[in-house]
Amino acid sequence: MSHTTSKTTGSKTAVVTGGSSGIGAASVRQLRSAGYQVITGARRLDRLREVAEPVGAVALELDVTDPNAVKTFAAEVERRAPEGLSLLVNNAGGALGMDRIEETRDEHWEWMFQSNVLGTLRMTRALLPSLIASGAGHIINIGSIAGFETYPGGSGYTAAKHGLRALTRTLRLELLGQPVRVTEVAPGLVETEFSKVRFAGDADRATKVYDGMTPLTADDIADCVVWAATRPPHVNIDELVVRPLDQAAATLVHRRPVE
Repeated sequence: MSHTTSKTTGSKTAVVTGGSSGIGAASVRQLRSAGYQVITGARRLDRLREVAEPVGAVALELDVTDPNAVKTFAAEVERRAPEGLSLLVNNAGGALGMDRIEETRDEHWEWMFQSNVLGTLRMTRALLPSLIASGAGHIINIGSIAGFETYPGGSGYTAAKHGLRALTRTLRLELLGQPVRVTEVAPGLVETEFSKVRFAGDADRATKVYDGMTPLTADDIADCVVWAATRPPHVNIDELVVRPLDQAAATLVHRRPVE
């Protein structure tokens, strides 16, 4: 993908949530390469600094499920970007478990809605004034094909990503006439820590998710983030659905024999 833009991005500031690993970490690195000043937040501050410091990004502790933490983070962003924020990448989120509906746990659903939906809501609400003040703001939400597909064992996660999709589309309507673009990037299978977190650290089970097929990488999705962000200000990429060639639907994956 070309990252050509109609104007330089040297003075632009981007915020990336969930920047300590996976798509968030890749987005931090690629946005810095594209010329953005980057402020990134995550719960694991040590891991976050390992991502941010080598590329000159700012690492701040952030838990999007904690309203007070979001408020503190947003205040620091506004202090560091007094002329306004150009880009917010709402990447923090994830899945817990693969239980059927009759076996699901309330706390898993609560965490998935807190991180994927309410966390995105909090961050957007807190930083929207700064995005508007920049005169050319952009919100990119990292969704999933789970936002418009379902599959057995995925009820909590698909419900949360459907919620995120609804939030994103509503935001697009409500911001019509404001200088803020809204985009959802919806990936299919991406090999990150996602499955390891989902399966409570079971690395073997996580690895099997990608057996016999070639999944997307975090950099593939970060590339989409940068491409959408660097279109001219009058161009809004409403949605990007990105799957591996080996995946045609959530439950339809071409797998080769594993030796």
